[in-house]
Amino acid sequence: MVSDSESNFRHLLTVPSATGLASRLAVKLLERRGHDSQSLLYKAGIDRTALSHGDRIPVARQIVFLDLVGRALDDDWIGLTLGADFDLREMGLLFYIAASSSSLGEALQRLERYVQLGNEALIVRIKNGATCRIILSYAQISRHRDRHQMELFALSLLRMCQQLIGRKCVPVSVSFGHHRSGDLRHVQRFFGEDVRFDAVEDEICLEGSLLDTPVLSVDPYLNAMMVKSCDEALSRRSTNTSSLRTRVENTIAPLLPHRQATATAVARRLGMSERTLARRLKAEGISFKKVLDELRCDLAIRYLAERDLPISQIAWLLGYNSASAMTHACRRLTGRSPSDFRRHAGALTKLMD
Repeated sequence: MVSDSESNFRHLLTVPSATGLASRLAVKLLERRGHDSQSLLYKAGIDRTALSHGDRIPVARQIVFLDLVGRALDDDWIGLTLGADFDLREMGLLFYIAASSSSLGEALQRLERYVQLGNEALIVRIKNGATCRIILSYAQISRHRDRHQMELFALSLLRMCQQLIGRKCVPVSVSFGHHRSGDLRHVQRFFGEDVRFDAVEDEICLEGSLLDTPVLSVDPYLNAMMVKSCDEALSRRSTNTSSLRTRVENTIAPLLPHRQATATAVARRLGMSERTLARRLKAEGISFKKVLDELRCDLAIRYLAERDLPISQIAWLLGYNSASAMTHACRRLTGRSPSDFRRHAGALTKLMD
C-alpha cells in the first residue's frame, strides 16, 4: 500500500518545473520598488530559500506568483516589464547553446529541442518557410490561466533573436491565445504593429530569410560542448505527458471566441475520433461538456474581474451567441447572473489563485 508521503512525492515528480528565472526577476523588481516579496511568494506556494538557491519550482506556482506581482505593482504587463531588460545570460544553458550556434535558424532549432530544460511546461515548435513561425504552447499546464509568463517568454525569445544577429528585427506578426483589450501601444512597442490576442495559437512570425543570418558569437567548439551538456540534462528530466483534460482545455480555450469549441473539432485537433475522446475523458472521470462548462466558468470569473470589459464581449470570448445565452448558462451552472459574479469577481479570482 502506498503511503500518503510516497504518493505526494510521486505527484511532485509529475509536476512540470521551471528554473524559476521569471520568479527571481519578479522578486528583484519587487524589492527595488520597496514591496514585500515574502508574502506574495507564500501566497503562490513558492519557497523563498529554494528560489534563492536556484532550485526548480512548479510552473503553475510561478504563473500565480507573476499574477500576484502584477497586481501588487499595478502592472498589467508585468511579463513584458520583466522580459524587457534582464541579462539574457541569466537563461543559462539555453542562452549559451543558442549564442554559440552558427545561424539564427540553428539557434532556434536548439531552443526547440532543449527549451524544457528551462521550463518543462513550455513547448516550442519551429515551422520554416517564407515566414518562420515560432509556435509556443504548454503541456501539463492549463494555458488559459496564464498571460504574463507567455508574454515574458515571447519577448525574451525575440530579444534573444535580436541579440544573436546583432540587429533589431520586427516580427511579421505576433499572436497570443489569451485576451487583452484596450490600448495595445505598450505591447506594440516591443512586437510591432501586428499583435493579436484571442488567437488560436501563441506564435511569433519572422521573415524566413532571417534564419540564414549568422550568429555573431558563433563558437562550434562551445556549441558541441553545450549540446552534450544539454542532452545529458534532458535525459535526466521527466518525460511526463499532460492529462487528457489539460490537453482538451488547452485546445478548447483558443477556439471559444470563434465558436468552434465542439467535441468534433477538439477531437480532430487532438488526432482522435469524437468517440475515442469521450471514452478517454470518461476514463479520467470527466466528460467533454463538463470540461467545457468548467473552463467557461473559470474564464468568466477572470474576465468579469476586468471591470471595463463589457458582458457582451465576455459572452463572445466564451463562445456564446449572445449575452442572454451567457446569462442563462451562468445561472444554470452557478445560480448567479454575470452581474452578481462581477460584484464578487475580485474575491473569487483570489480564491482560485
